[in-house]
Amino acid sequence: MLAGLAPLIVLACLLSGLVAAAWQTRRWLQGAPARVARLQGLIAMPGRYLVDVHQVVARRPRNARFHALAAGGLLASLALWCVLAVPPLRYRPLWGVLALVLALMLMGAISVWRRRQVDRPVELSGGGFDRLPLALLLYAGGFLVLALAELFTGPAATLFSSLGLIVGTFGLAGIISLAIGGPLKHAINGMLHLAFHPRPARFVGGKRDTGLVPLDLASARLGVERPVDFAWNRLLGFDACVQCGRCEQVCPAYAAEQPLNPKKFIQDLAMALAPGASDDAYAGHGHPGQALGSAHGGPGEPLIGAMISDATLWSCTTCRACVHECPMMIEHVDAMVDLRRFQTLELAALPGKAALVLEDLRLTDTLSGRGPGARLDWAVDLRIPLMREVMEAPVLLWLGEAAFDLRAQRTLRALVRLLRQAGVVFATLGPEELDCGDTARRLGDEATFQDLAGRNIATLSRYRFDRIVTADPHSLHVLKNEYPAFGGGYEVVHHTTFLAGLIERGVFGPLSPDGRKVTYHDPCYLGRYNGETAAPRALLDALGLERVEMERSGLRSQCCGGGGGATLTDIPGKRRIPDIRMAQATETGAAVIAVACPTCTVMLEGVTGKRPEVLDVAELLWQAVERGGIAAARSGMPA
Repeated sequence: MLAGLAPLIVLACLLSGLVAAAWQTRRWLQGAPARVARLQGLIAMPGRYLVDVHQVVARRPRNARFHALAAGGLLASLALWCVLAVPPLRYRPLWGVLALVLALMLMGAISVWRRRQVDRPVELSGGGFDRLPLALLLYAGGFLVLALAELFTGPAATLFSSLGLIVGTFGLAGIISLAIGGPLKHAINGMLHLAFHPRPARFVGGKRDTGLVPLDLASARLGVERPVDFAWNRLLGFDACVQCGRCEQVCPAYAAEQPLNPKKFIQDLAMALAPGASDDAYAGHGHPGQALGSAHGGPGEPLIGAMISDATLWSCTTCRACVHECPMMIEHVDAMVDLRRFQTLELAALPGKAALVLEDLRLTDTLSGRGPGARLDWAVDLRIPLMREVMEAPVLLWLGEAAFDLRAQRTLRALVRLLRQAGVVFATLGPEELDCGDTARRLGDEATFQDLAGRNIATLSRYRFDRIVTADPHSLHVLKNEYPAFGGGYEVVHHTTFLAGLIERGVFGPLSPDGRKVTYHDPCYLGRYNGETAAPRALLDALGLERVEMERSGLRSQCCGGGGGATLTDIPGKRRIPDIRMAQATETGAAVIAVACPTCTVMLEGVTGKRPEVLDVAELLWQAVERGGIAAARSGMPA
């Protein structure tokens, strides 16, 4: 029998694979230094893999099942081989356990084969990935025959055991070859990436870690020019990509056929780690409008214009849909912004209107170019208190760039009236409020962002307030998640969260039911960046609206196309992102699309043709309050 030989052959194959994998680490160790808690990361890695990764994989239950069977069966069988390699532990029942594990793995392998050969989704990459099902089938099937044969005696059992060993070894060799520099490299690199992740806080109790890491403006090179300029653990992350295409499916720029496919973007970064790199071997969808085979580069060569096109870099809306869907927890947006920082700060190479708008921002401290002194021109009749006059207030109302947009001013007027109706004591910075710096930072202008952040924090430090309330999710994110790195720690609340709390306490009294059919569009910077999806819906439900969900909603919402400075870089595609989102809203049959972000409002209202009415949640609430006041007046009751 082959009871002693089989485990040794398996262990020898594994050892050779681990040695080859260790040699592959030289790819990402070329990167810049990074502070990583290595021991803690390695200890936490199993939990991150079994919990965090599988929470993402489980969004597609069928995939989760065959992944658990195939991957779980492979890992469990390898562990059993290690036990069987020790002669005193080589009990007959253990072969039965191994046979059961391999049978389950075989079921998973058959499902993997069916998914790639029968029900193949368009987003899957081919090439080496298409050899994966065969390797899994040979390993699981061959060694299953061997394990079953070890339970019996006789010539037939010896024959089947020998055949199983040969077939299984071929399968294992195939798996190892695919794991070393091939499509299965995520099996090793992925686990290391989870252990040494650049954002370990993402794994601590489900915390959202979405703020950009500050750039040291005294560095010799600002941003990332070459692959080796990335921190080594970020390079490891690129090498962990499994090319599943989930990011491709949800990217708004890809859907609009702009020259960006987030899967290809990550693969470009991973492939650039090899000398004389090219994308010739890439076997998935490329960037729309760009032919495969044109990308080239190397570890020490510039990325933009060679491995990655300029248009690809500036197509990203920074919506984080790709990051949210990635089962390997890769940080696409961080890489995008790091590259933008070099283009902006070192080369001043911004497309479209971006350079002119950033120049206006530097000169006037607002994106509109009008200057902070005009921030309250729309509210002369409202007589909003200024913090410099009252010095303290429970609520500081942060207006943001919405104060300079005619459409967004309607939302702000509704919000101010609601706060007064509720008896909330509030004030605003008015002309002292500078742009928060969100757009500058997403476009890579870290210097302007840090200047604005420093001056805004200095202004805020002069006053006393309990919390900041804002109707702008971009301001919410920057003030709440990015200013703390510069000494500005505040409680920042979105206006929908604040208003929902007031309604829950009965502050506005009974509200007459609206009755209209409404669908809610989740802003990326409120949902994926800050996790707030419940409050706006609770508010809409309290208004008696018939709420229907779009196909993509909540944390998986479709971007409106206005984030990341995309309206300024203006990279053309075959469709417009807001048109795609409005089509999804129209499919619900809703009369109103409720929004909770001034950028989303402007983008969606810019869609022409027959469409739902676009109203901010605050506007809907104010309409309900006004209806209630009119009804009370007509009934002779106090309004």
